Amino acid sequence: MLAIAVVLGLSGCGAATTAGPQADGTVSITNCGEKVEFPAPAQKLFVNDSNLISMVLALGAEDQVAAVSSIGRDEKVLTEHYGDAVAGLNQVSNDYPGLETVIAAKPDVMVAGWNYGYDETKQLTPNSLGQRDIAAYILTESCRQEGSDARGIVDPWTALRDDMTNLGAITGRTDEAAAVVADFDDRLATLADAPKAKTPPVLFVFDSGEKAVFTSGAFGAPQAILEAGGGNNAMVDLKDTWTEVSWESLAASKPDAFVFVDYPGQTFAQKVAVLKANPATRDLPAVKEDRFLNLPYAMWTSGPLNIDAAEEVRATLEKWGMVPTR
Repeated sequence: MLAIAVVLGLSGCGAATTAGPQADGTVSITNCGEKVEFPAPAQKLFVNDSNLISMVLALGAEDQVAAVSSIGRDEKVLTEHYGDAVAGLNQVSNDYPGLETVIAAKPDVMVAGWNYGYDETKQLTPNSLGQRDIAAYILTESCRQEGSDARGIVDPWTALRDDMTNLGAITGRTDEAAAVVADFDDRLATLADAPKAKTPPVLFVFDSGEKAVFTSGAFGAPQAILEAGGGNNAMVDLKDTWTEVSWESLAASKPDAFVFVDYPGQTFAQKVAVLKANPATRDLPAVKEDRFLNLPYAMWTSGPLNIDAAEEVRATLEKWGMVPTR
C-alpha cells in the first residue's frame, strides 16, 4: 500500500529530502516530517485548490493530472501565467471535494493540504486515502505543529522550495522543479538588494472579516511575501499560517496599509466598506487614505506565484512612497 508513513521528528523537516525513483516505480520523500512513498512518476494526480494547481502547472505536469477542484476563483490569474494548460484541466468540483469525488477520479496521488482540502469532518484525510491505495501529499505550509492544530513548521519560502522539489520528484520533473526554485530565488535576491525603508511599513493581511478578521501569521505565505516586498506583517507574532484575530488586535497593530486576498465571499468593495464602517478601523490613516492592495488568492497562498505577489507589493509600496524607489 502506498503512502505508508514512518513518523520522524519534526526537527529534521526544514528541507525537502527525496530519494531517486526506485525500481518498483516509487519515490520516497519527507513530507510534514514523515517519510512517505509515492508512485513515480505519478500519472493521475488529483489536485485541490488553485495554489497547489499552480505548483503542478509550473512543473509542466498538466498531462499527469486526472482531476482538479476549486480552481474557478483563480482561473484568470492562472491562465495569465500558464496559458492553455488551465483550460485543459478536468475540474470535477467547484468547491473542496468530498472523499467520494476523489475516489471517483481514480487518482494515484492527491495533492492538497490541511484546510486546503484535507478535512477530518469529511473523512478526507491522508489516512483515509492511504487505506484506498491513494498516496496523499500535504502542502508544507499546512503541516500541523506537533500536538496542535496550528499549522506551519518551517518558514514560508522553505515550505515552497520543499513542495516544488517534492512534487518534482513525484511527477518525474526534477529539472523543472529546480528551474522554478532557481527563478524565484533569483527574483528574491533582486528584491533583497532593493533599497530599504528606515522603518518598514506595517501591512495587515485582510483575508475577510465581519465579527472577527481572518488574517495570516508567521508561517503563512504572506509573511514571506510582505517581508520580501519591503514591509512587515502586522501579525508576525502569531505562530500559525492563517487564523482569526479580533478587530481590536487589528487596530492595535496600526497598519500603514492593507493587503486583500481577492476571492468570492467578500468582494474588494465589501472589504473596504467593512473597514470604513467598523469603529476599530474607520479612523486609521490607511483606511482613510485608501491604502489597499488587492491580489488573487493564488498569489497569497503558498505557491510559485508568491514571488509575483512580492514584486507587486514592492511596486505598490514604492508608489505609495513607503519604500525608496529603485
